[in-house]
Amino acid sequence: MDSSLNAARRSRELRRVAEERVDVLVVGLGATGAGAALDAVSRGLSVAAIDAHDLAFGTSRWSSKMVHGGLRYLAKGQVGVAYESAFERGILLRRTAPHLVKAHPYLLPLTPAVSRRQAALLMSGYRLGDGLRAAARTPRRALPGPTRLNAARAHTLAPILRTDGLRGGLLSWDGRLLDDARLVVALARTAAARGARVLTRCRALRLTGKGAQARDELTGEEFTIRAKVVINATGVWAGTLDPQVKLRPSRGSHLVLEPGTLPGLIAGMHVPIPGESNRFALVLPQPDGRVHVGLTDEPVDGPVPDVPEVPPEDVRTLLEVLNGVLEVPVTEEAVAGAYAGLRPLLAADGRTADLSREHAVLSEGGVVTVVGGKLTTYRRMAEDAVDRAVSSAKLRAGRCRTRRIALVGAGPRPSGVPLRLAERYGSEAAAVHELALRHPEEVGLGFTKGELLWSVLHEGALDEGDLLDRRTRIGLVKRDRDRALPATRDVLDRFSRA
Repeated sequence: MDSSLNAARRSRELRRVAEERVDVLVVGLGATGAGAALDAVSRGLSVAAIDAHDLAFGTSRWSSKMVHGGLRYLAKGQVGVAYESAFERGILLRRTAPHLVKAHPYLLPLTPAVSRRQAALLMSGYRLGDGLRAAARTPRRALPGPTRLNAARAHTLAPILRTDGLRGGLLSWDGRLLDDARLVVALARTAAARGARVLTRCRALRLTGKGAQARDELTGEEFTIRAKVVINATGVWAGTLDPQVKLRPSRGSHLVLEPGTLPGLIAGMHVPIPGESNRFALVLPQPDGRVHVGLTDEPVDGPVPDVPEVPPEDVRTLLEVLNGVLEVPVTEEAVAGAYAGLRPLLAADGRTADLSREHAVLSEGGVVTVVGGKLTTYRRMAEDAVDRAVSSAKLRAGRCRTRRIALVGAGPRPSGVPLRLAERYGSEAAAVHELALRHPEEVGLGFTKGELLWSVLHEGALDEGDLLDRRTRIGLVKRDRDRALPATRDVLDRFSRA
């Protein structure tokens, strides 16, 4: 079956979903929900998957873009969580999404704020993390091991570091996503290619053990989706549909620095947060020349917003941590944009920074809710949720197969296409390139109208927000978004019905 998602397919699938009864209804199309849809349909079950907004609308597009091996969890004694993270990282790197997930170097500068004892402990932790890599059977060629660098070499990787007192650095390797939203799009399209009915702009109003009352957000029409079991994968919004869920959301804020702000930065950086043990700010250079700096970990009280905002105090905090290691301080004028995501942490006493990243699967009355966890372990979360759904509804289904299912785009890269397209679209890059040649007008950040057209025809983009904020990420900086709006609207006006 075709993996393309578009407005015409949405209309067809919406009619069918309203008429039939499916085995599994998945609510929420972030990484976990899209992963659950793929898991369930690959076991031979009929699946409908819905979201009130768009693919990757919520937390899954606001991550640090890291696919990590759980080193932080090792430091807290959470060996099981750390191993699970390392195992899932290996699956993404080698099997399911090698076109989207790559190994990336990270430098921890050994400044006077990092004692020699602390440096020794950190290197021991890195070596334990490398042991997890080996235990997860991720080869060293896919993920190099840690090493200690002298001051000259550390300064080569990060020439913006303050040289006074710099003793060197600890270099480690971990997984990195170029774009977290693209992972979700690939998951949803892979599920659709196997027969899942993937519907955005379809809001679940109420869940029952027999399905959901839903509303088409484009027309306002309400209808019933009948299902044998429901998986609630709505993340921080899970409690609005399942009262048994008790979460304590945590806000993670990131800054987007102007190009040229940190010139010459080759590696990512882990910058220790003063007064904290085993907490670091992440500094990650981007292909467009910008640099992302994150992340905070602050509890969020009250209603959960659709799109969280970054408060001024988070901006100041991140700049203070960053400037603690720089030769030339970064000012707020260099902050081109900012974004924040909410982690769906399980409620417990203590600070959100100390809460476990373990996930939980809860079930009652035909509704299975999966909460907690993190982006790296989405596949395992989806597997556990589908296992519970199959068991609770007594469905006839095969075992989980997603460890070996390559996502859309994971095939061999075509030759003769620009590297930027190959890195974003993998094996589909040649088809995207053909559209880009036919519609070469630049929209912003190197993206062309042809790429926007690809997202409309194949990636389920329905409006300008889908295109700018989730398929291309141009919208991370407001002025870029404003410049791209006319061309984006032109593509939608001319091609949305193509």
